[in-house]
Formats: sequence, C-alpha cells, structure tokens
Amino acid sequence: MQMSRKDKKEEQQAQNLKSSEMEEWEPASPKGQEAGNMNIDQTESATCDEREDTSKEQTTFSQEDLKKLKDQASKSEEYFDRLQRQVAEADNLRKRLSKEKQEAIRYANETLIEQLLPTMDSFEMAVNATQNSNENSIESLKIGIEMVRTQLKRALEEVGLSEIDAVGKVFDPSCHEAVSRHQTSEFKEGEVVEQIRKGYQLHDKLLRPASVVVAVPVESSEEKSER
Repeated sequence: MQMSRKDKKEEQQAQNLKSSEMEEWEPASPKGQEAGNMNIDQTESATCDEREDTSKEQTTFSQEDLKKLKDQASKSEEYFDRLQRQVAEADNLRKRLSKEKQEAIRYANETLIEQLLPTMDSFEMAVNATQNSNENSIESLKIGIEMVRTQLKRALEEVGLSEIDAVGKVFDPSCHEAVSRHQTSEFKEGEVVEQIRKGYQLHDKLLRPASVVVAVPVESSEEKSER
C-alpha cells in the first residue's frame, strides 16, 4: 500500500520536529560546564574575600570601641570613688554639726551660770548673816542683798541684757506698757511719770516692756465743775 503525498509530508514534519527537540535538549559541552563552574568559583571567592575584609573592619572597630569602653569604665570608677568619698565626708560633717548643735543647746547657759555663781555665794553669805542674833544682823542682810543685786545685774549685762530707761521719757508703745495715768504739772503730757515694773531687752530684742504710768494734764477747776 503506497503512502500518499500528504501522508509523507506529515511524516517528514514530525521527524523534523523531533530532531529540533533533540538538539535543544543536547547537554552542554565539557568546556561550557567548566566555564560555568569557574564563574561560580570566582563569585564565591569574591564573596569570601569581601566577608574577610568586612570581618577585619569589624574586628578593628570592636577593639577600638572596647578600648574606649575600658577608658570610660575606668573614669566611671574614679568618679564613683570620688562620689563615695564626698558622701562619706558630707555624712561625717552632718554628724559632727549635729553633735556640736546638741552640745551648744545643752551648754548654752554655761557662761551665764558661771557668772551667776558669785551671786549665789553672796546669797549664801547674806542668809548666814541673818542667823546671827545681834543688832547688826539686819544691816548685814541689807548689805548682802545689795551686793547680790549688783552682782546679778553685772552678770546679766555681760551677756547682753539691759534695762529699758523709762522715767522721764516720752511714752513709746514699742517698749512701754501703760498701766495707769497720772495728772501732774511736773511732767509733760505723754511722758512717763513712774515705772511700776522694769523692762528688759537682750541686745536689740525686747524681752519685756516696762510697765509705766503716763502723765496727763491737771484738770482746771472749771473742767472739774463741768464734769
């Protein structure tokens, strides 16, 4: 049975297509494979070199950074030691000042008491004098009391205490306390006629105002009659 021209033509086309597919699938030659492998090796080698360079750079930077950190740590330790010493010194100073303050409060009146001791001695002498039953005992007591007053006044003046001078002065509400008024022509109106109780001040600070009697004008007979 003979094939027609059409069948032959189709068979020829099928063979050509098969041959074309076989050519496309044909494996690469050994030279091509070797060239490809060389390219891969070169790429990997370059990558490794870059990694080594980067690692060296990172190692160098880390060493420098470590040195800086060590220097900073050393300075920090030095500053911390200084701070600890300053804190300890401040704490010792605080304790010393607190102790000195307590002692100052406790012995604040030491000087005054020492100055009052002679006054106590004079009191003892005056009391002992009254025990003698003779005619001079009263006079001795008077002298002893006067001595005590003088010594006490001197001791208080040495620590800054002073009396407020009131009699004959114009009434001053900042240091005088009026307890009464007295009609008189011997003093001007508003002047202190009499001091009932002495006032005292410590340096410039008022401790107690003086209790005084203030002068007022004498009423005339007409004013009395009108009243």
